[in-house]
Amino acid sequence: MSEQQNIENKSSMSDFEEYIRQGEPEQKEKSLLWQTAIGLQEVDGLKPSSYLIETAKKNIEGDITIDEVKHLIDRYYEAKPVRNEDDRTEEADKVSVRITEILSEKTFNFSPAEYITIHRRLFEGIYSFAGKIRDYNITKKEWVLNGETVFYASADSIQATLSYDFEQEKKFDYRGKSLQQIVQHITAFVSGIWQIHAFGEGNTRTTAVFIIKYLRTFGFNVSNDLFAQHSWYFRNALVRANYKDFKSNIHATSEYLERFFRNLLLGENNVLKNKELLVSLETKNIFQSAKEQESTISKCKICTLDCTLEEHFVLEFLKTNPQATQKEIATHIQKSERTVKTITSNLQQKDLLERQNGKRNGFWVVKES
Repeated sequence: MSEQQNIENKSSMSDFEEYIRQGEPEQKEKSLLWQTAIGLQEVDGLKPSSYLIETAKKNIEGDITIDEVKHLIDRYYEAKPVRNEDDRTEEADKVSVRITEILSEKTFNFSPAEYITIHRRLFEGIYSFAGKIRDYNITKKEWVLNGETVFYASADSIQATLSYDFEQEKKFDYRGKSLQQIVQHITAFVSGIWQIHAFGEGNTRTTAVFIIKYLRTFGFNVSNDLFAQHSWYFRNALVRANYKDFKSNIHATSEYLERFFRNLLLGENNVLKNKELLVSLETKNIFQSAKEQESTISKCKICTLDCTLEEHFVLEFLKTNPQATQKEIATHIQKSERTVKTITSNLQQKDLLERQNGKRNGFWVVKES
């Protein structure tokens, strides 16, 4: 992707900033969904049309429904005379609408079938193979690898490998795991299903939509704007997590992808720069370079990496609800009051939480690192 395309995509997304800053809650929510949908087109260097932007604004303002947006976009392209085969604006427009629609739905089923269905819904009428597992082997020249390719799953093993990865994920027990362990596990799972590359095209966008919806089922308040602003980094990080060339001292590393997910799930502010991922003759020892840059990584405001998932949710809730009772906390995290008492006690022992002004009129203070 050229620097100019990157600037144009950011300009397109900035059209929604006013709604995010000053709009009603529903307008803000819709704007964030549209930003994510449009930002994800960046993974394939696509830029939606100005017509899509203006139509999206009408949806945000409540003038038209998402179904009406889809209808208007379909009619817009039906009326277009001759289409340039190299112009993929129609794809960018239609897939943006469909991503917005899927992310707005409060439904989800963790299964390979759901993953495949998302691909079909995103690319139906755009790719002839929408929703179909590829039956041929592929290679892709990657910018971040200077034209080299990741080794993707062979066509004969896709279905079995995909099923295996999903089954292993279902068996994984998140209870009692620290957030550090959870982030590392999610990073490995996402990297694995992406490397399979189940479809001929559209794998990264499908994976991103699936993962956003999956993470919501854990209670994570997934920051959609991170996908909107750093979707190309997300793709390049997936590539680096699945590429190795030992003769050139290049090893597969999930470090960059984990950095993305730490920002996404823990609210950290790690630096996400595509040029740091680029493999070249001058950057063979990229691990050492990355290690030296650790000092520039901003840590999470609350040191929660040694916390369990439940402890993290309690801290996040108490940051904005310091006067919450044990009962209110229990209702929020859907646990018993006895469990909440254990959690708050553990957090106090870890010196991450403090109770001030006593039991009756007191309030919680979340300590920052």
